[in-house]
Parts: sequence; C-alpha cells; structure tokens
Amino acid sequence: MLAPSFLAADLANLQAETERLATSAADWLHFDVMDGRFVPNISFGLPVLQAVARYAKQPIDVHLMIEEPQHYLSAFRDAGASIITVHYEACPHLHRVVQQIKQLGCRAGVALNPHTPVALLEDIAADLDLVLIMSVNPGFGGQTFIPNTLKKVAMVKELLLDAGSDALIEVDGGVNMTNAGPLVEAGADVLVAGNFVFSAPEGPVATLASLRDHLAGLEMDTPAGGRRQ
Repeated sequence: MLAPSFLAADLANLQAETERLATSAADWLHFDVMDGRFVPNISFGLPVLQAVARYAKQPIDVHLMIEEPQHYLSAFRDAGASIITVHYEACPHLHRVVQQIKQLGCRAGVALNPHTPVALLEDIAADLDLVLIMSVNPGFGGQTFIPNTLKKVAMVKELLLDAGSDALIEVDGGVNMTNAGPLVEAGADVLVAGNFVFSAPEGPVATLASLRDHLAGLEMDTPAGGRRQ
C-alpha cells in the first residue's frame, strides 16, 4: 500500500493536492502532526485535517508526533482520521492509549523511532493494527533513509508472526524507488513517501503509478516461496 505524505505537499493548495490524489495509486493519505515538543518542528493540526478530509477519497492515516496524544485522540477521529498512530516514546501508558484509539473506531498504530528496539512491542503487538517504523529521525521531511530499517522491518515481521498479530507494517522516511522493493521484501505493507512523490518532475500521480508498477514487477519476478509471508 502507498501513503503519500502531506508534509511534502503544496501546503498553499491542499484542496487541489487532495483532489488530484483521489484517483491516484494512493491507498491512504498520510498526515503528520508535530507539536514542536516531541519533535523539533511544528506542522499542522486539527483545522487542516478537517479541511483535507472534506475532499479526501482515501482513508486518512494520522501520525501523531506529539506528547500526551491521549488528550487529542477523539478530536482527530472527529476531524477525519481513520488510522491513528502514536509514538511508543510518547506514551508511558501505551496499552491504555491503544485501547482508546480502538474504542473510537479507528485503527490503532504505534510508531518506533530509529533508536527504539523492536522488542519493546512484544507485550502490545497482539493489540495493534499497525506498526510504524521510522526510517529517519522524526520531525522533518527530505531526510536520508536509514539502512538499518530493513533489518528492523524484518524483526517486526517476525515479532508480529510470533504474537499472532495481523498488524500492518508501515515505513516512513526517505522511501523511494531504490529502497521500496527491499522494504516490501523485508515485510513492509505500507510505504509512506513525501518528497519522492510530491517533488518529482512528473508530479505525484505519475510517480505513485510508477512506484506501484515497480513494486508489482518485483513481485512478479520473485520465485514462488521466495518472499516472506
């Protein structure tokens, strides 16, 4: 699945950006919320999400890079979120927060920063709908992909299988045509792409289509049994 990140979109024309993605290869729309405390940047919040949701045709995947996210979950659901992801590092009572998200009728995700060990999810894995692996340090777009992410994705895949969890694995940061295939082979289900999609000369719709075709071609070239299930 492909989830273009609005952090890299034309912020002066979000209605137009949302409408042109409506018939694209995007499966979700990724919406990064930053508070200037958990991460050293401020992005956008509830009013912008409400505006985007009016024109969105795909589910909106909200990634909360904020402290004390439990205070804002219902507001983000009401503003249009279908998936809500919080950071492990921001939630001392993570199980409670995950249950709050589920009770709101949203899919519940937990994100891990690059330095955070995968094993810390062992006791919550069975309750999750999504695990988001940060492949850059959170806070800014346009960063370089951290190669260790491939190993980390494979470790998450193994942990989820051991837990009997159907949670999806999402990767966010520095995703492009070069690393997309290896990420999917490692076990990723959802790829978030920002600058690669919105800064491409051919535009986001054509870039998403090319990425979809690229991944479909890799899957066809993979021998039976050659990919991890």
